[in-house]
Formats: sequence, structure tokens, C-alpha cells
Amino acid sequence: MTAEQQNNVVKGFNVSKLLLILGLGLLLVGEGYFGYRLHTLSNQQEEIKKDYSDINNITFGLFSVDQWHDKVAGIINHQVRHFTMTRKQKKQLQVEVEQIILALINKAEALVNKPQQSLGGKLKKLAVKTFVNTDKIKAQVPGFAKTIIAKIDNPTNKKQLSTLAMNKFIAVEHSGYIDSTTTANNAEISKMYSKYHVSSPDEFNNKLTASLDTIRTTTYNYSFGMLGCILIVLSLWWMFRKRVELHATLFVLSLLFAFVLLAVGLTASMIEVDARIKSLDFVLLGEHVVFKNQVLFFQTKSILDVVEVLVKQPAVDSILVGILILVFSILFPVMKLSSTGIHLLSKRKVAENKFIKYFAFQSGKWSMADVIVIAILMTYIGLNGLLESQLSSLNIRSDFLTIITTNNTALQPGYIIFISFVLYGLILSTILKSITPYDSH
Repeated sequence: MTAEQQNNVVKGFNVSKLLLILGLGLLLVGEGYFGYRLHTLSNQQEEIKKDYSDINNITFGLFSVDQWHDKVAGIINHQVRHFTMTRKQKKQLQVEVEQIILALINKAEALVNKPQQSLGGKLKKLAVKTFVNTDKIKAQVPGFAKTIIAKIDNPTNKKQLSTLAMNKFIAVEHSGYIDSTTTANNAEISKMYSKYHVSSPDEFNNKLTASLDTIRTTTYNYSFGMLGCILIVLSLWWMFRKRVELHATLFVLSLLFAFVLLAVGLTASMIEVDARIKSLDFVLLGEHVVFKNQVLFFQTKSILDVVEVLVKQPAVDSILVGILILVFSILFPVMKLSSTGIHLLSKRKVAENKFIKYFAFQSGKWSMADVIVIAILMTYIGLNGLLESQLSSLNIRSDFLTIITTNNTALQPGYIIFISFVLYGLILSTILKSITPYDSH
């Protein structure tokens, strides 16, 4: 080969490397953007779900005095204001009213007929017997009873009776006291309504549910975008498998993609545990009282969140577990990725360094990233089965009480990204063994 031909080959290599770096650099920026948006939306989703769960928690609903007050007040108001009687009920009530009136007349007549000792009493008794005909009054009792029933059934009077009943209900309520828990709950609800610019529970739930649906779709789209970038990188390895001069550059860029996957996989939510009473419906005073979406338990965590929670626990065993997860599932993968790059790019002396070589080729058996993937999957399966079993035992369907529970426990996009990192890392390890110019043992 002439010197001119060699120069052309070198220029060709440089151009190829340059195009590879530019192309993968743009793709890396794209993956970084997808990862950043996924991380941001994951945090936003976690915040919204936490707020939703706090406000819809069973302590703010089924166990809330204010909720019961509003529902019972509504029932009382409706029952009194919309009280109606059938013809049969009116007849029965008229008989009872007539009996009461007759009893009162008889009692009054007995008092009048009672022997009087004083002159005034004797004069009153004479006047009553002279001017009051009790038989005629008793004959008018059915008419009196009918008039009373008509007055009771009058819409205006029922409205006044409803207002009187509500005033008595409120008076009874204020005769007690408002504890600090109720005050704190009301303050929390007002704060949350102000945060999301809503004014009612239905508006709050509808707005947050719509936001969560949008975020869920978007985060999965970004997840698939990141996976698409990784597939492009792996396809380039297949295309350039015989271009030895590009392998080092391609491998280093591939490591950068792995670091992005790892960062997002560690910080994005991986599993979400959500158990709630979807609907509780029972009959009170002939009317249905309904509580919906009563959250019993909610938690969502990333791997870093789990480590943070464990390390902050007072128990020594929890702290130890947190440190082990930090070292073997986070630090080891970072060291492994860094060591593979150093091994491939460095001179023999550095590449053959025991520390670098160990982390590049042998640390995989100590790394627990793949163990974390299986552990989270098994945790999800176990929790899902346990919650399904426990919640199903709460389901009740009868004429007077209906309870429907729901289990919304689910794996999150962070899990998809982390398991993709584990698989991608295994592929890179295999590639490194085939392209390293040094001994891989």
C-alpha cells in the first residue's frame, strides 16, 4: 500500500469516527432528554399521587367527622323537606291524631267534672257546663285531625320544619368541640385545593386524575424513546462488527448511554403500592350514603428512595441493608462501567491493573443490580397477591351495604429502565471481552 493510500485510509477512519461520534452524540442528547423528562415526570407523578392519596385518605373520608356531618345533614334536610305520606299512612296518622285529641278532651272534661271546693272553682265548672258542649267538640275531632295533617304536609311548613331541624342539628354539633385534628385536616384540605386551584372534592379528583393519565402516557413514551436509542446503539454494533478501528469509540459512547440508563433507573419510581376502597355504599334513614376512592395505603419508591429510607432508620440492621444495596447495586455498577472504559482506552499497564481489571471483568458476580430487578419483581408479585387476597375479603354486596375494593399496585417506568440497564450492561460486558486487546481473565 502506498503512502497516499494509507493517508486516504486514515482520513477515512477519521471521517467515520467523526460521523459516528456526531451521530451517537446527537442520539445521546436525545436519550438524555428522554431520561430527564422521564425523571421529572416521575417525580411530578409521585407528588400528584401523594397529594391525591392524602386528600382521599380514609382519615379524610370515612373516618372524617366533617364528611359524616355533611352527609347526615344532607339526609336530614332531604328527609324532612321531601317527606311524603301515602293515603294509607294519612288515614293511620289521622286515627292516631284523633285519639290524641279525644284523650286531651276527655282529660279536660275530667278536670272540669272534678269536685270543686272553692266558690271560684264552682263558678268555672258551671260556666263550662253551660256554654261548652263536649259532645259537639268530639264530633268535630275528625275535621281537626284532617286539618292538622294537611298543615304538616304543606310544602311551606315542611320547609320551615327542615330549617328548624337543621338549626337543631347545627346547635347539637356546636355544643361539642372541634379538636386539633379536625382543624389540621381542614387546613390541609384548603391548602391542597389552593395548590391545584380547585374548590371541591370532585373538581380536585377529576383534575388530578386527568393529569395522572396524561403523565402516565407521556412517561411510557419517553421510556420507549430511551429503549429505542439503546436498540439503535446495539444495531450499530452489528453493522460495525468488522470495523475494528471504530470499536473503541463505539464502546465508549455505548458506556455513556449505559450511564444515562443507570441514572434514570436509580431515581425514577420503580414500584407503586396503592390499596383503596373504590366504593362504600350503605343505607341510612332510607337513603344511600356513599364514600368513593378511600385510600387505605399508598407508597411509591425508587431505588435511591429505598436506600435513603433504610439508612435513616434507627435500627442497625436496616442501615446495614441500605448500605449493602448502595454498595452492590449502585456503586458496583458505576465502578464496573467506568473500569470497562478505562481498561479499553488505557495503555497496558493501566488496563492490566488488578483493580481496573477486577471491576471490568469479575465484579459482575458481586453486583446485585440483577438481583434488585428480580427482588422488585418478586416483591410486586407478592404484594399484588397479598393485597388482592386481603382486599377481596373486604368486598361485601347486600341490600344495605356494598363495599368494593381495588388494588392499583403496579410497576413503574423506572423498573423498565433499570432492567434495560442490567441487560444492556450484560451485552456490553460480552462485547468488551471480544474487542479487548488485552487478557480478559
